[in-house]
Amino acid sequence: MKNLNIHIQVKPELYLKNPDTTDLGRNIVSSSIALISDLGFEAFTFKKLGEIIKSPESSIYRYFESKHTLLVYLTSWYWTWIEYRLVFAAANVESAVQRLKESIKILTRQIAEDLSLGEIDVRLLEKIIITESAKTYLTKLVDKENEKGYFAAYKQVVKRVTEIVTEINPKYEYPHMLITTIIEGAHHQHYFAEHLPSLTNTFKNKEDIISEFYIHLVFKTIEE
Repeated sequence: MKNLNIHIQVKPELYLKNPDTTDLGRNIVSSSIALISDLGFEAFTFKKLGEIIKSPESSIYRYFESKHTLLVYLTSWYWTWIEYRLVFAAANVESAVQRLKESIKILTRQIAEDLSLGEIDVRLLEKIIITESAKTYLTKLVDKENEKGYFAAYKQVVKRVTEIVTEINPKYEYPHMLITTIIEGAHHQHYFAEHLPSLTNTFKNKEDIISEFYIHLVFKTIEE
């Protein structure tokens, strides 16, 4: 599944100039993914990015007002893409149980194949989501940024999956808490598996153990 013909639209509130409209903008996005993945978000700067893309630091500020808003843009792109995958996986699947299982797999599996979309390396972007995405909302400005719609793509993903939970069991009272726990928990489990393996359970030749765990957890939790 290489270079899928999908156009991901990110809310205009997240950029000063749409990076998808110019070669420079697309280079800023793709190179920032590689650099953040390599250095970590704390060490990443627009100056370093400018050196990589051979463009003045000021040119990057024409697209994004700060590295924080750039990170929000990247996470929004990712969650918009995840929603596309959720919609595609649920198409023509009548069983709500099967749709929920497939949705949990999408939310909890790491990308193993090349799903690069144009200049976007989705596997590198996923690593950033796992390690850095909480920094988009664990800030003093979270309430103001929420009002501006910074987290709309993430919230839409959660909403779409909670609707399936409610379809299966309308009496279950905590669907949003359940789905955000799955998403954030899966991120932690993948991070632990790579860096702190004694904090999780891993088995050789069983790549889907995290997905299996969360499928088991969800259906045990919501069963009547």
